Amino acid sequence: MKQVHTSFPVMETERLRLRKIEVQDAENMLTYLQDPDVMEYYGLPPFVSTEQVLDEIAWYNKIFTQQMGIRWGITLKDEDKIIGSLGFLNWVPMHHRVDIGYELNQEYWGKGIASEALQAVLAYGFETMELERVQALIEPANLASIHLVEKHGFLREGLLRNYEYGNGKFDDLLMYAILKKDFLASSK
Repeated sequence: MKQVHTSFPVMETERLRLRKIEVQDAENMLTYLQDPDVMEYYGLPPFVSTEQVLDEIAWYNKIFTQQMGIRWGITLKDEDKIIGSLGFLNWVPMHHRVDIGYELNQEYWGKGIASEALQAVLAYGFETMELERVQALIEPANLASIHLVEKHGFLREGLLRNYEYGNGKFDDLLMYAILKKDFLASSK
């Protein structure tokens, strides 16, 4: 497998800094990971302890070191407090494809933060990781997420019935994807 990441890439946008999530971020993360509205489509029940968040952070580190993906913490430039995260998982370098996922503290919904962060991460994926395809699996009821990816040029490709089991039930997931050529065309 091609080694892309030698050190964790930090990115800045107009308002945001996307950086590695550290153990000391656990308390800030718990504030939104325990929110039922934030976790509604996450595939896990709301977190109840800092230990669960520390396990999540350890998992982010594992996917990075094993080159299976990368998860950035979202902070505002003037505050170094994690308000959400986004990144890639299930990276298949041979096929130049990856899944994308994200969540954001409810306090910051509707401010364009997820959109700004998503644009930066897509650019990183297509330019640095040499991706050809980024895909998002979204529950049909998650209208905010559908709107976000469609705004960024993702196309709906189909419905995966009973694709994922979480929170004691099977969920259908919509498959959305964007190709490198479409991203480059929309970024001009």
